Parts: sequence; C-alpha cells; structure tokens
Amino acid sequence: MAVSKKELEFNKNEDTMRLKLSALRRELDKIMEGGGKKRIEKLHAKGKLSARERIDLLLDPNTERVEIGALAGYGMYEEHGGCPAGGVVVVIGYVSGKQCIVVANDATVKAGAWFPITGKKNLRAQEIAMENKLPIIYLVDSAGVYLPMQDEIFPDKEHFGRIFRNNAVMSSMGIVQIAAVMGSCVAGGAYLPIMSDESLIVNKTGTIFLAGSYLVKAAIGESIDNETLGGATTHTEISGVCDYNTENDEDCLSTIRDLMDKIGSFETAGFDRKEAIEPKEDAKNMYGLLPADRAKPYNVKDIIKCIVDDSKFTEYKGSYGKSLVCAYARIDGWSVGIIANQREVVKNAKGEMQFGGVIYSDSADKAARFIMNCNQKNIPLVFLQDVSGFMVGSKSEHGGIIKDGAKMVNAMANSVVPKFTVIIGNSYGAGNYAMCGKAYDPRLIVAWPTSELAVMSGAAAAKVLLQIEVASLKARGEKITPEREEELFNKIKNRYDEQISPYYAASRLWTDAIIDPVDTRKVLSMGIEMANHKKAEKPYNVGVIQT
Repeated sequence: MAVSKKELEFNKNEDTMRLKLSALRRELDKIMEGGGKKRIEKLHAKGKLSARERIDLLLDPNTERVEIGALAGYGMYEEHGGCPAGGVVVVIGYVSGKQCIVVANDATVKAGAWFPITGKKNLRAQEIAMENKLPIIYLVDSAGVYLPMQDEIFPDKEHFGRIFRNNAVMSSMGIVQIAAVMGSCVAGGAYLPIMSDESLIVNKTGTIFLAGSYLVKAAIGESIDNETLGGATTHTEISGVCDYNTENDEDCLSTIRDLMDKIGSFETAGFDRKEAIEPKEDAKNMYGLLPADRAKPYNVKDIIKCIVDDSKFTEYKGSYGKSLVCAYARIDGWSVGIIANQREVVKNAKGEMQFGGVIYSDSADKAARFIMNCNQKNIPLVFLQDVSGFMVGSKSEHGGIIKDGAKMVNAMANSVVPKFTVIIGNSYGAGNYAMCGKAYDPRLIVAWPTSELAVMSGAAAAKVLLQIEVASLKARGEKITPEREEELFNKIKNRYDEQISPYYAASRLWTDAIIDPVDTRKVLSMGIEMANHKKAEKPYNVGVIQT
C-alpha cells in the first residue's frame, strides 16, 4: 500500500522530534551525575546521599514530579569546571501527599558552592513558592559562595542575600519552610535554617557556623574543631539553632516526611476541576504534527487535541482573528483558557491572507477580550507559543497594530489568574512578550526541544547584521565578493543560531525546563494544582487601555 505525502511528512517530523528528544535525554543523563560518579562515591563513603538520592527518598514513591532548571548552567563556567544543573536540584513533587518544592544543594559540584546561576535558580524556586503559597523544603549541603566569582553572586539585589530576605517574606505569608542541614551550612547561608519554620541537622555530617574552625583561629585565635563549633549536638542542645537532631540522611528525610504529614489544609483559589478524561488523540502524535521545517504551516488545533481532556475544546470567536486560537478546555480535569498561535495560512473575514505565527490586530483584540473573560471567570491561562511577532508594514501600522498589541499585553500582564507558557516553536520579539514570556510572570514556562527564543530568527537576524557588516567593510574600502558575503552570512548565522537554541535559554533560566511534548499535560496539571494554593491578592484591573 502506497504511503501518502501527508504520512511521509508526519514520519519525517516524528523522526526529527525523536532525535531531538534523544539528544536531550543524553544531556540530562550527564547532568544527573552532578560532579561525577567518583564524587558521589566519596559522599557515600562519608555516610551521605547525593542530592538526587535525597530527593528520591523524600518524595512519595510512584508520584509525578517536575524538575525545574535541570539545564541551568549548561555550557557555562567551563573555565571553572562547569556547574551541572547550577549546582542545585529543584523539584516540584509530593511529600506525605502534600505538593511542595524541594531545593537540594549538590555537594558533588564544587562542594555545593554557589555560582551566579545557582543563586538565580534558588531565587526561582523561592519565587515559585511565593507565587503559589507552596511549602518549600531546603536540603542544605553547601560550602557557600564560590569565591572566584563572588562579585557576581554576593552584593546585588538578585544575588545570594535575597534568599534570606525571601525567607522572611515567606514566613510572613504563612508559607511552610523546612530546612535540613545535611552537610556544610556556612557564613551567610547559616541564616537559612533559623529563618525557616523548622530545622533539622544530621549528626556528625551536618554543621552550621558563620565561620569555620580555620577562620575562627585566624580571626580570634581560638582553636576548636568544626563539630564542637557547629555540629548537631551544639545546635540542638546548646545554641538551640536547630529543632531536630537526626542520626543520618535517611532518618532526617523520614522526619521531614512526618512533619509534612501534619500540615493542615489551605484555602484554595477555587479553580474548577472535574474528573480527568484522557485525550482521544495520542499525545505522541504531537511528534509528527509539528513540522521539522519550521517555515511550514500546521494546524495548532491538532496539537491542542493531544493535550486537552477528551480532545475537546470550545473555541472563542473562531471566525475572527484567526492567527490566534482562543479556547476553553480542561487539562487533567482542570478548567483552562488556551491561547495558541495558529501556524496555518488562513483568510480573515475580508478575504485577506494571514500568515502563520504572526499576530494581527484582530487577533490581538480577540486575545485581550478572552484574557479578560478568563479573569472574570477565575480560569487559569495556558499560552502555546509559536510566534514570529506582530504583523508589520504600512497597512498594519495605519490599522493600529501597536495599539491592539498593547491592549493584549496590558490584559495579559495584569492578569490575576495564573499563567502558564509552553514554547513549542518560535518565540520571537514582541510576540514572546504578548504570549506571556518570562518577563510576564508565568507560574511555569517550559519549552519543547523544537523551540527558539530570540528577537528574530537566525536567518532574518543574519541578513540584517550582514547588511551592517558589509556596509562597514565597504566603507573601509574592502571589496565584497558574493563568496565573501556568503562566508560572512554563515558566520553570523551560526553564532546567532547558538543563542536561539532552547539549551541556551534553559541554561540561563529563561525557561524552567525543556520537556518531552508528551509531558506537557502533566506539567500544566501540576502547575495549576500548585497555583490553586493561593487566591488572587487583588481584583482584575487592566488600567488604561486605548481602544
């Protein structure tokens, strides 16, 4: 039986996606080893577990989890030996049936020292806890600030000290914080346990002090060993800094589970949830639905059907503003409002062609109204990004594209219902902003391996930069042959392509994770569940909108 052109295209797309996922898994497997097997073995020799082993033992078995920032620091700090996962593991999961976020220092990476990206990742974890009133558990095992880079981690507003400011703010918000000192906890980091609600320390391996024994000797001439200075016995029997003295890692983690088991219920945000219905469409179909050639069109409604319950959704203004799809649906039982870029080339009501992935005035106007409706109905928002930007040209400018785009951005930025963003393809320029990019406070923002984040595509940017480069060279009297121009173009494009890679974005925490498309439904469901911990603090108000 002959294979149709459509089936061939589907198979080609599927193969491309699977190759990207295979490459992602290889990189994640390396990252999961932290500082390497030998360093993990050294921890074991001291009676300690690795950060990931601790998290595995702490979380409820056979439950879902979402790791945040696994690719943080990817390709960065190579001159310092690298910093896998940013030297800290952050996971959203369940402990004694309670959803929480766990932050565990990885002592196999420079003894758990803080690089600049480590600070950024820790602050992201606290941000998630504060935005969603989510309990947070710290598994502390850190040598403190990485001194060779202290100027990039110590003094600024979003640096190391912000952690303790957030500890205080979360305490005032009633967010549960539990700190377990399972290794070193030194200098400024020593404030973390006492600024948490409850603290535990592991006997013989956990230590807390503002200055270690060598520094104490140098500063005041006192000779003392680290265990006497700041070990478990000292801090549970003498100083009172810690609340629980535990025998080993396993005992410590078991005690945390007991503490979490006693937490009372919380007031919810009231997001509607019914019994979940699996999508009729196989989630793995998404592998073949998204074109390997990013310039080719596809129908985003086919993607939505693979994510939502029963593959059913109710489209809002389906015949208007067709370059954006707005729809009500359920994801794992949760009621959601979906805003997705349509990549098909469609006609508007006037018979004019609208190109895929571009936001037009009518689409922006529709989306703004839809966002307002979701806020009115207390429905969380999900953005599926594959956007090239807003439509340009005299016709669009005269039609008020800036005004309509501003209306959409205003409605989205002021949203009081939680927002979640999935970048499935392009995320370019102002389109990134309007579709709830990182700057607009999505509760979670994740990307597929096919995503690209930049002001514009590599090819488009290279053409612009090439014109500038060629003009500059000609002004200096250099003759530019077609071959020389092609060489310059490829050099510029290759450099730019590296920067628009999803790995580049994830390494800098512009996204929380690169995920398998099949996991999109799980990530969104767990995200809405955590957002349901916290009611909106103010009514929805968009302020001044130009109509």
